[in-house]
Amino acid sequence: MGGARPKAVIEDENALWIAKFSHPDDRWNHPKVEHGILQLAATCELDVADSRIVEIAGRDVLLVRRFDRDHGDEGFRRHRMVSALTLLRADDKVTDRTKWSYLLLADAIRRVSANPSSDLNELYRRICFNAAISNLDDHPRNHAMIAKDTEWLLSPAYDLTPAPVTAVGSRDLAMECGDQGRYANRANILSNHGRFYLELDESEQIFDTMIETIRGEWLAHMRRIGVSEPDCARISKAFVYEGLFYE
Repeated sequence: MGGARPKAVIEDENALWIAKFSHPDDRWNHPKVEHGILQLAATCELDVADSRIVEIAGRDVLLVRRFDRDHGDEGFRRHRMVSALTLLRADDKVTDRTKWSYLLLADAIRRVSANPSSDLNELYRRICFNAAISNLDDHPRNHAMIAKDTEWLLSPAYDLTPAPVTAVGSRDLAMECGDQGRYANRANILSNHGRFYLELDESEQIFDTMIETIRGEWLAHMRRIGVSEPDCARISKAFVYEGLFYE
């Protein structure tokens, strides 16, 4: 498995799981926090990958079920899957990051999805969620389309992590999300609501309801799965930051 954090693929309960481990330099319990974020996203009505926490050698490990593999009589069946990086015909080079755009991704989904209205609504919700929790690592490799049979659909959400940066007025997502570029801000996110098949009032209601849910429930989710009080304090600045509401 790629990525910067240590991980491995394991088999358990007739499924394949990505095991995500802690790192000696971590400032908080990353496995538990990411598990809590996935549960919070589900509460916000996002389609997310299944996850659970296990303890191995005295340490917490996050298991995220692979949705691109299903177990059958002859072993594991592999589903077709393409990242948003491929859909956008982009790469990781800094010079090519002008193509890193939720708006361009929405256009691509309209072309390939078997249910573009549902997928675009889901993608818009993920933009709102990422902005509200300061998930600033929402690059195109962390979005994908999957075809379990013949139809392509948006995959479940994965790799959702908060970034409690100190900036109060402005935080940028990894991908362009509105007329003001990557600015994680309500007005910017609403500025292209039509690209997601949403009326303005619909997009406002989705955003505002999600903010209310995250503000009211993120801490309870973290405590429920055993994130320590010091760790909750360390990540608290990631949630619903002030600049999200600047005009």
